[in-house]
Amino acid sequence: MRSTGTAAPPRRRRGNRGTDRSAQALVLSLPASLVVGLLFVVPLGLLVWMSMTDWPLLGEPSFVGLAQYGAILDDPLFLDAVWFTVRYTVITTVILTVVALGLALLVQQTRLGTGLLRTAFFLPASMGLAVASLLWFALYSDEVGPLSDLLMAVGLVDEPVNWLGTPGGALWSTVLMVLWRFAGFYMIILLTGLQSIPTQVYEAARIDGAGWWRTFTGVTLPLLRPTLALVLVLSVTGSLLAFEQFYVLTGGGPDNSTVTVVATIFRQAFTLFDLSRAAAMSVVVLIALVLANIVQLSLIRKGGDS
Repeated sequence: MRSTGTAAPPRRRRGNRGTDRSAQALVLSLPASLVVGLLFVVPLGLLVWMSMTDWPLLGEPSFVGLAQYGAILDDPLFLDAVWFTVRYTVITTVILTVVALGLALLVQQTRLGTGLLRTAFFLPASMGLAVASLLWFALYSDEVGPLSDLLMAVGLVDEPVNWLGTPGGALWSTVLMVLWRFAGFYMIILLTGLQSIPTQVYEAARIDGAGWWRTFTGVTLPLLRPTLALVLVLSVTGSLLAFEQFYVLTGGGPDNSTVTVVATIFRQAFTLFDLSRAAAMSVVVLIALVLANIVQLSLIRKGGDS
């Protein structure tokens, strides 16, 4: 048989193709990596370096090692702020999750008025947190606020309520405002998770004779666990970083009883101009956030495997 004289083109090796794809992926991810490096990694490294130095507002910084972290333990205001922030986080997370889940279950089924209720519940989430805090500060006011007048009109109280004048009142008044502001937002997240559950699962539970409570605990909650994990992470992170609501409503009072960790960092950096101590506090808060999210996700994952 005569040869045509033309050689077959060489086949590209699979290894070369994999190398080309890796190179393309590297090139495509390079812009995002640069943005993350410039906006996160570099500032984080600078923050850690500042926390290990004596960094005055004017002058040259000097390295002091872990001395700033040790000084944090001697700061009673910071320790009180940590305890208050943890209490506020637990209270807010539990109440927000329960109320948001209840609202999501209420508007889960499509019927007359459901769209209006969803819009009404979600509407406060479109308002900025600082604006919402100012609005509720006016509502709580003894001079122009209508809440005390309304309670006196229905006979629940005999005199105007000092909403923000006591430590307990300031805390629960802020929790009420946060609940009004964020419940609708978390409701939408949980509603998305509820609507992703197949209806066949509920039909099978109904055929087995399961009631509402058994269906809720045995079907809805287990299948809603990933969405609940997202809600918990968002709520815990936002509560641990709380600042605007207390800054506007209470200013940290009365008697520094509502000072949060972030408010302490703000005071240390921009009032006392102690940048190194503020940086050390920020690193501690960052580590606490990471550990809290890891613990939450691991507990939820274990619950799903059991």
